[in-house]
Amino acid sequence: MPDIQISFSQEQDLADILLLYKTVAMIEGGLARRQNEISEEYVRNNYVSSRERGISLLARVDGLIAGEIHAFRPMPQVFSHVLSDLTIAVHPDFQGRGIGRLLFARLIEEVEQNHPGILRIELIARESNQRAIEFYKTLGFLVEGRMVNRIKSVGSGFEADIPMAWQRGS
Repeated sequence: MPDIQISFSQEQDLADILLLYKTVAMIEGGLARRQNEISEEYVRNNYVSSRERGISLLARVDGLIAGEIHAFRPMPQVFSHVLSDLTIAVHPDFQGRGIGRLLFARLIEEVEQNHPGILRIELIARESNQRAIEFYKTLGFLVEGRMVNRIKSVGSGFEADIPMAWQRGS
């Protein structure tokens, strides 16, 4: 297994993060956004929100960005204990090598060690992505419901989004 380095995202990484997200978005169901919806502004907004109100981490393999995960607190104070808007992207060339698991483990470790006020991490998965849902369960995320017909499926039709959450101490 190659040496995988996990670090906090930096502003100088934004162009590489943009390329990562565009690459992952080319895969059907890889991200909720399509490739043409991923812009410099989208990546910068996620980075700024994560730096100000959350966490953004990168995985590097031999100096190349292989994955990124970010989550941040929603703006209303009633959600100050929650990290939400979680997105993870792992480059197709590096999928299946444990990078996603390492990014999630480091995110949860960062929350547990350095963010005592964060009690909950939320994510949403496509119903058709059962592999991801089962993966998130192994990390301690629990299914909290089913949002029927919330997401347009690739092609035609709709599918449910599955809200999941990790909670401190569970």
